[in-house]
Amino acid sequence: MNDQWTEVQAVAETWNPERILHWAFNTFHEDIALASAFGAEGVVLIDLAYRVRPDFRLFTLDTEFLFPETYDLMERVEKRYNIRVERVYSELTPEEQDQLHGPALWSRNPDHCCSLRKIEPLRKKLAGLRAWATAIRRDQTAARAGARKIEWDKKFHLLKINPLADWTYDRVWQYIRKHDLPYNPLHDRHYPSIGCTHCTRAIKPGEDPRAGRWSSFQKTECGLHERDQQPPSPLVTIAPRPEWKET
Repeated sequence: MNDQWTEVQAVAETWNPERILHWAFNTFHEDIALASAFGAEGVVLIDLAYRVRPDFRLFTLDTEFLFPETYDLMERVEKRYNIRVERVYSELTPEEQDQLHGPALWSRNPDHCCSLRKIEPLRKKLAGLRAWATAIRRDQTAARAGARKIEWDKKFHLLKINPLADWTYDRVWQYIRKHDLPYNPLHDRHYPSIGCTHCTRAIKPGEDPRAGRWSSFQKTECGLHERDQQPPSPLVTIAPRPEWKET
């Protein structure tokens, strides 16, 4: 791994989210966008990004199977921050998917459904960017436990920024309450993790927060956040930045 890349990745582990976003926006300008599924972490990241650069780019993977509450939250976020959420869609409509792969693909092969409606649309979206930012946290799943705040995304071949990687569930909700952020009301109905209607249920007392996702399968990830790193090219540089205090 190149020394310069190792340096920026290592030092970023000491940065708070605002400083990471400031560095990312000033390094990649219009070639970076935030991806959000509008979970609790997502609205926190949106708020932080807005405080750093109000005209940031934001997109979501609209599978066309999302909860009405999720679509409503998107509209509330757009109004609150005066921004546009870009909806990224699969090449197949739900009807076309049924015709090609049979009805209710998610109930038979959820990995294939996620690939068609999330992974491939994301791949095409990221092909036009140099970096993307996500709201994943290390304590969400085993697959995310090793996430760095800045890392090379080998799956999609660009830099991946995870400003909230070291945040906890409690810290996320403290921020939401402190700043009175809009959030999905399903969270108040025992949905700690929210995806598509067909593959998400409320969890029961004592269950893992991800137990409501694809609960009939041994699956906890849609495949977007698999970690397999290598250094990026061309190299990014570190410029002096002012100290940032968490708001």
